[in-house]
Amino acid sequence: MTMSERELNRVEVLAQVDDGRLSVDNAANMLNLTRRQIFRLLKVYRQDGASAIRHKARGKPPNNRIHHARRDYALSVIKESYADFGPPLVAEMLAKHQTGTGKGWTATEGQTPQRKERLQKDRTPSARTSLKDGSVL
Repeated sequence: MTMSERELNRVEVLAQVDDGRLSVDNAANMLNLTRRQIFRLLKVYRQDGASAIRHKARGKPPNNRIHHARRDYALSVIKESYADFGPPLVAEMLAKHQTGTGKGWTATEGQTPQRKERLQKDRTPSARTSLKDGSVL
């Protein structure tokens, strides 16, 4: 897998520290880390190489994800009972069913229009009001 810009920068700085071209203090300042963190990263870098600096959770599903069956159930409840509700009210109603928020789910299913897709209302600016002392807001 490819590394991010931040991870590549870390590897480059750690390589310089490992070669003795850069001090630990300078590396800590460059990476905005403490000396202790630099030593911890150096230990891992020396053991496993540049790939050890990569974030370990990359490519893995999040621990707090909601199961697909629960998501499908929530979407069916929304379609049956709350099709004309907006995302905040849908979330409130789903809380009664204990199925999760559902705000993003309805948007991805195309049920509620995203903010950009909503029709813009014609708004005329209100007249300026003056204060007692004659100044204008």
